Amino acid sequence: MRIAQLLLGLLVVGLESVLAVQRDNFRTCSQVAYCRRHRALEPGPSSYAAQPESLRLSQTSAEINVLNKETGVRFVLTISGIKDNTFRIRLVEAEPLRQRFEPPIGDVLVKEPEGEEMIYKGRSGSQLTFTKGSSRLILTTDPLRIDIFSDDNPVVSINARGLLNFEHTREKKEPAAEDTQQEEKKEETENNEEEKTEKKKEEESDLWEETFKSFTESKPFGPTSVGVDISFPGVEYVYGIPEHAESLALKTTKSTDPYRLFNLDVFEYELYNPMALYGSVPLMIAHNEKRTLSVFWLNAAETWVDIRSNVADKSVFSNLADFVTGNNEVPQTDTHWFSESGIIDIFIMLGPGPKDVFRQYAALTGTTPLPPLFSIGYHQCRWNYNDQEDVRSVDENFDKFDLPYDVIWLDIEHADGKRYFTWDASKFPNSEEMLRNISSKGRKMVTIVDPHLKRDDNFKVYAEGRDKGLFVKTKDGQDFDGWCWPGSSSWPDFMEPHVRDWWASKFALSEYPGSALNLYTWNDMNEPSVFNGPEITFSRDQKHLAGWENREVHNVYGMHVHAATMEGLLRRTNHQERAFVLTRAFFAGSQRTAAVWTGDNMGEWGHLKVSNPMILSLNLVGIVFSGADIGGFFKNPDIELQTRWFQAGAFQPFARSHAHLDTKRREPYLLPEENVNIVRSALRARYSYLPYWYTQFYLSEKTGAPVMQPLWVEFPGEKATFNIDDVYLIGPALLVRPVTDQGAVSANVYFPGADELWYDVDTWQVYKGQQEVNVPAPLSKIPVYQRGGYIIPRKMRPRRSSTLTFDDPFTLVVCLDAKQESAGQLYVDDYHSFRYRDGDFGLVNYTFQHHKLHSIPIQQDNQFTTSEWLERVMIIGLPHEPKSVTLNSSGETKDLGFTYDSSTKILVIRKPGTVLAACKPPPLKCAQNVLDA
Repeated sequence: MRIAQLLLGLLVVGLESVLAVQRDNFRTCSQVAYCRRHRALEPGPSSYAAQPESLRLSQTSAEINVLNKETGVRFVLTISGIKDNTFRIRLVEAEPLRQRFEPPIGDVLVKEPEGEEMIYKGRSGSQLTFTKGSSRLILTTDPLRIDIFSDDNPVVSINARGLLNFEHTREKKEPAAEDTQQEEKKEETENNEEEKTEKKKEEESDLWEETFKSFTESKPFGPTSVGVDISFPGVEYVYGIPEHAESLALKTTKSTDPYRLFNLDVFEYELYNPMALYGSVPLMIAHNEKRTLSVFWLNAAETWVDIRSNVADKSVFSNLADFVTGNNEVPQTDTHWFSESGIIDIFIMLGPGPKDVFRQYAALTGTTPLPPLFSIGYHQCRWNYNDQEDVRSVDENFDKFDLPYDVIWLDIEHADGKRYFTWDASKFPNSEEMLRNISSKGRKMVTIVDPHLKRDDNFKVYAEGRDKGLFVKTKDGQDFDGWCWPGSSSWPDFMEPHVRDWWASKFALSEYPGSALNLYTWNDMNEPSVFNGPEITFSRDQKHLAGWENREVHNVYGMHVHAATMEGLLRRTNHQERAFVLTRAFFAGSQRTAAVWTGDNMGEWGHLKVSNPMILSLNLVGIVFSGADIGGFFKNPDIELQTRWFQAGAFQPFARSHAHLDTKRREPYLLPEENVNIVRSALRARYSYLPYWYTQFYLSEKTGAPVMQPLWVEFPGEKATFNIDDVYLIGPALLVRPVTDQGAVSANVYFPGADELWYDVDTWQVYKGQQEVNVPAPLSKIPVYQRGGYIIPRKMRPRRSSTLTFDDPFTLVVCLDAKQESAGQLYVDDYHSFRYRDGDFGLVNYTFQHHKLHSIPIQQDNQFTTSEWLERVMIIGLPHEPKSVTLNSSGETKDLGFTYDSSTKILVIRKPGTVLAACKPPPLKCAQNVLDA
């Protein structure tokens, strides 16, 4: 939400004067010395060689010395077997002059990865062979190279192109006078040598400091970058490494900059380019018809990733495996990863399927905890709701127009002079009363709390942080003074546990006057955004309290902000109640403590279109609770675009409307009546599907699977899906195709699966799979389809908020496949506490076979009860009307009323009345219920 530009201080530019991203505020690869050096490397024999006589073995790992033959610097390579078909590759300096930063266990990795036996099979020439399960790893010692095989097929190669470059720590040495004289003499006599010498001087001038625009950043420890190439033979498509406003399938960077991972405040960002944005997850997923695998580059510094797609070089693998038999055009994707600092620490997760990869990555960085139900509802926000009367008016108008919503948000203007943890008394004189009023309707509020603190001695939070010495420093050790929304500001050093603990304490009701338990938090500007800093962030040579430079830890700072915030909210109820935090900056592991949105987008059709692949990319790397500002943050979208965006947002994991201070008010009830009706239908559809969304979030916490996923995740062998990002799935059963083109009245929808049936959820018209169909999509319709063979639970009664649906009955929508079968799950709990982690929940499997619907409780013998019940069952695709419908529950049988429409082949069973989702207290067990149609 940043529009500030700096011209001799802080100048806030009006919305209409800012037309696009100011590209010159942000470095390109050519403006970053280490990026130039790594990218200039040519493929060829590596100068690094492993020394086989130094091999040291344990049950789960192998350690070997590595020598850079050009510099004589020694390194240590460790190859580890990790549980669940994963390898870890680490390369560090043997004798560093200074320790390099590695994220502590618990920050990114949830725990020390569990090792698994790796068997050393011996040495043959320059090759050392290791096996782990069905995988084989070959370490070629000279030149250094690692090849990994699964079932004898090569799947990953590291340093096959010889681009390994580990810049060792060193001390700065001034050239001797005689050396300088010799260089000058060479310059006078040899033109060729003159060019080389000048180039060398230019390169060496960037080794110890670097200048961008008016900013000069020191490098007291010299160049410390690391990089290596990673190749995927047999793979044409790779995904992941968000955040970029880019297509789902990543593109070659042959004629562009590499993809950049460096958390930055980039407002009005451009589309379809590799520029860095607000967050970074250095995880790439490679996929073909036979296998899915992924690479996690564990490094908190700025990182660039080059991608090249080509045909695999058979000669490279001729002595390893015959993987190209009968095919002369085997694809290969070559990637080149390099970071400004840190070590080389790579996790290779070998799948073999998409869901295996999600589970393997989740074991490393964790999953998204089940959100409270209210947070999956609709959120209403703008910068800014003016005062308490404005909040009351918005809240009442949602009710007046029968529009459901769960959360209303307040941006930076709600605070007293942008002093976070405060309220502007003239605008919000009684915030507790305001919070009680919205709470009476089951609704919540979110206020923004940014990490920059106004430097004001009378501001308690700032003064306390200053006195305790909690702030990020300059390179000279002084408290950093930078500009952000309040003006002169300081930033707590969230890298330190004791600082995070202090920050968390500020969310206590006693420390945050005027707050309440239905008030939650939004962390913005946490990249961090610094208006007068290089690239609008911290200088790379700024110091953290533990001595780390910002360049070493930059990408994890924002994650620690929102983790500390979540901890503060959880403490308010002694960790009994679930909470909600939204963050803009993120890293691997952010999914454990915050939802994410895609930042300062624009109210343009292109930004609506790109929101789908952006959110899909986030879901692939574990950040499943994610969304984009509905309507776009900047500009004034027209009525059609607003309407289409509400439809799309209603079928994305996080659904929030948000708008810039200078935009026209665009609450949905301000639209023309026809459009209000369309938006109401879209929001009601979202609320009706909340039981399905909630079930998918529960399953995601258990498995790490995406909630919103590309088609190829469910259909991994169907190549036609690999490049599709305008059609996606919610869970396995709901296919969505948002309309993202102006004036469109139809849409092309690809239906995957050769034997699949897909039912239009509005008309129940059925489409066969493995075909693209142009379907009607007038403004009143978003194309959504339920997959045959799947049962989806819904709640069909309109309510003002999700809290008011807690006791409402369910409708089961049973769509039959070609075999006249179907299956699904329903998860229920109290929707707000952590008691589900103690087994206090209901989980039911449903199956429909041989004209019988079975309800089989999975959670047995627990204390969970619910007053929710089954109001209706809809069976779609039933070819004949049944003679009767009976319910068998706990040995008792009764007849049920029903209707059957022969034209649509829909059977509707009325009021089975049984609590299919609940288990009774012991000693009684959950009974299986059977509907016989």
